[in-house]
Amino acid sequence: MLADRSDPELSQLAEDEVKGLREKRKELEDRLQALLIPKDPDDDKDVFIEIRAGAGGDEAAIFAGDLARMYMRYAESQGMRVEPVSQNESEAGGYKEIVFAVRGGTPYRFFKHESGVHRVQRVPLTEAQGRVHTSTATVAVLPQVEDDFSVEIRPSDLQIDTYKSSGAGGQYVNKTESAIRITHIPTGIIVASQQERSQIQNREKAMQMLRSKIYEGKRREAEEAAGSMRRSQVGTGDRSEKIRTYNYPQDRITDHRINQNFGNLRGVMDGALGHIVDELLKDERMKLLAGEGAAG
Repeated sequence: MLADRSDPELSQLAEDEVKGLREKRKELEDRLQALLIPKDPDDDKDVFIEIRAGAGGDEAAIFAGDLARMYMRYAESQGMRVEPVSQNESEAGGYKEIVFAVRGGTPYRFFKHESGVHRVQRVPLTEAQGRVHTSTATVAVLPQVEDDFSVEIRPSDLQIDTYKSSGAGGQYVNKTESAIRITHIPTGIIVASQQERSQIQNREKAMQMLRSKIYEGKRREAEEAAGSMRRSQVGTGDRSEKIRTYNYPQDRITDHRINQNFGNLRGVMDGALGHIVDELLKDERMKLLAGEGAAG
């Protein structure tokens, strides 16, 4: 080989060329892998993120608020827009339930692996003895679907109620019954929107969320019937599945689906979620490639 010859300058040129060719090969291999991976048709969709306090009383509600803040800050750091939909605040702080939309860019791609049960281990501010408590919150990420999507919603299947808004909203709160709650009778799905100023706007946003929930249910049924590989990527995303633990005393976040630990917990809770999202997407790509290889 040229790199073995006695001329040092020529040898160095050969080594540099080999290095460049290896880098180019790696780049081409990565691009080829990306082309081989089937694209998730929902990746480009906007999303609704629904967070509910789970076990743990007041501390669970505070944790639900912490998760909402984390997602909102991360979305904004990625140039996405956050739009509030509805919220049920806890007297101790945080939320019993909060729903917001994330729009612009590819929200579903970045948030789809957040569905499931999140667990926090920390000393609550109200804990006089300094004992660590464990609380949970449940996250659901729903891709938004268009009006002309094949989800059929008949007006006769809807029960629509109006009520006065509560929580944030300034001068528009509790003056008129502008908030909307829609019950889809065949499925029992209930959605609400209270953040807009008019009934018409709140009804439109609630209907968007209802379509998303019905779509998500149909998609899950289809995937289960087909034994889809997507269900085994990084956990099922089922609301009953514990996907991540936030351990404050040890400054550690553990994602149980990829069995990885991450530090800088407070930074992550301030919205620095990118490195965890990257690892989840990386794991998704690897498993999709493995599935493609097995299928071939």
